[in-house]
Amino acid sequence: MVSTDRLVAFAAMSFLLIIIPGPSVLFVVGRALAQGRRAALTTVVGNTLGAYVLVVAVALGVGSVVERSVLVFTMLKLAGAAYLVYLGVKAIRQRGSLHAAFAGETPRHGTWRTLGEGFAVGVANPKTIVFFAAVLPQFVDRGQGHVVLQMLLLGLVFNAIAIVFDSIWGLTAATARGWFADSPRRLAAVGGAGGLTMIGLGVTIAATGRKD
Repeated sequence: MVSTDRLVAFAAMSFLLIIIPGPSVLFVVGRALAQGRRAALTTVVGNTLGAYVLVVAVALGVGSVVERSVLVFTMLKLAGAAYLVYLGVKAIRQRGSLHAAFAGETPRHGTWRTLGEGFAVGVANPKTIVFFAAVLPQFVDRGQGHVVLQMLLLGLVFNAIAIVFDSIWGLTAATARGWFADSPRRLAAVGGAGGLTMIGLGVTIAATGRKD
């Protein structure tokens, strides 16, 4: 299986990637500000599941197709960007209802819905796609065999680190959100800021990336 030195080196590289806020982190923060701690943690779980789908795809060889095909990569990137913009616009339009949600006057998004939205963002994260497709195979010891199992194990290491630090981001944002609870105007501002963050993130994803 994967040697200790390779495992440690991959964990270190994963940590450096994860601590730099990317699409998943910004989406979790936006959800935390708009809906609170539970939604943030559910989004983290969805993101992690989506990221692991990418690990499985790379392990089974799909990652090389995405990495080599500009068309496939671009389509996936734009789909993720469009979804983020859609969620951002929706958050802005519904920002006035946040105070009612705090007071229990309107239902919150269900767990499965929040989980699904997090999954969609996680599986369409271009930052993670490129990392898994380009970096993950480099830490596999082909001489040891069981290449697919090695990739799946490395993916678990990445996701374990991601779920810890993404949760910290989400919980921190959700805690700060409590200060806004006493003011409908502040809550509306939080909802609008979260929506604008998601829209800006979607536009950034669509405008950057591979040019070849």
